[in-house]
Amino acid sequence: MRFIDNEGITDPRINLAIEEYALRHLPDQDSYLLFYMNEPSIIIGKNQNTLEEINPEYVKDHNLHVVRRLSGGGAVYHDLGNLNFSFITKDDGNSFHNFQKFTEPVVEALRKLGVEAALTGRNDIQVGERKISGNAQFATKGRMFSHGTLLFNSEIENVASALKVSPDKIQSKGIKSIRSRVANIVEFLDAPLTIEEFRLQLLASIFGMEASQVPTYKLSDEDWRQIHSISEERYGNWDWNYGKSPKSTVQNSKRFEGVGKLDVRLAIEEGLIQDIKIYGDFFGASDVAELEEVLRGSRYEEKAVRERLEGVEMRRYFGALELDSFVTLLMLT
Repeated sequence: MRFIDNEGITDPRINLAIEEYALRHLPDQDSYLLFYMNEPSIIIGKNQNTLEEINPEYVKDHNLHVVRRLSGGGAVYHDLGNLNFSFITKDDGNSFHNFQKFTEPVVEALRKLGVEAALTGRNDIQVGERKISGNAQFATKGRMFSHGTLLFNSEIENVASALKVSPDKIQSKGIKSIRSRVANIVEFLDAPLTIEEFRLQLLASIFGMEASQVPTYKLSDEDWRQIHSISEERYGNWDWNYGKSPKSTVQNSKRFEGVGKLDVRLAIEEGLIQDIKIYGDFFGASDVAELEEVLRGSRYEEKAVRERLEGVEMRRYFGALELDSFVTLLMLT
């Protein structure tokens, strides 16, 4: 494994472009670790409806970046007190949805610093009942990354102001308040550290050697040229970050245990599904847009929908969701 130095960049559009470039273009005989910190931003999950996840007035007043990432999961607030990590590696067919594989070295490093961390639930690292990290994954063409946040000394109060937390999520997780459920790592350290000292100790622990000895991939001028191109074309693109939601005649949503929230919007005309959009904080190894395309043009009746979905491997899109549950959600009226 080699470490990618992002040269201290804090623009989320560029940092996400570095991650995507490494995934798609760096030599695939190696695995990579990337660290980055972002200036105040909201990072939206791949399948989410942006306008329903953010507080637009707060975003405008505080000049926050709003950027959609490639991976699924929920919206998160980033600032310079939050350290992000990303493991970029081959997709061996058994690693997607295996968050333990990628969080274990991070948890081990935290424990060396006196932080009694553990992977809990679907994709969180917690200390006791309090969350210090959320994780997500993306896979394509035999490669994948598993990335996560580490709330080191973040302005947690800003999370509640910047994001809209849906009532069903509050209910499902028993959240009394953001502040009571989320914590900064500095609260649990044996000894005080700056975020840069924390980053170096984490790096040394993951590689099992002094941070100065860690094997590094240095991005070339050509690498940077392509990274900036990706940043402009995708992460600086309004259509990617916000997108357009179809005018819906049917809208159904439900949170499924072990899967996350699914929110389906359907435009039904003359009994046919003219358009469909599936939102949510679920994780899928395949792009849900493929599933939407399968369903467009189908009659809006259960038999026809099931025929369209025959042979479709639902796990590729939603994880542990049964076909019957998905069809029932689509057909609720």
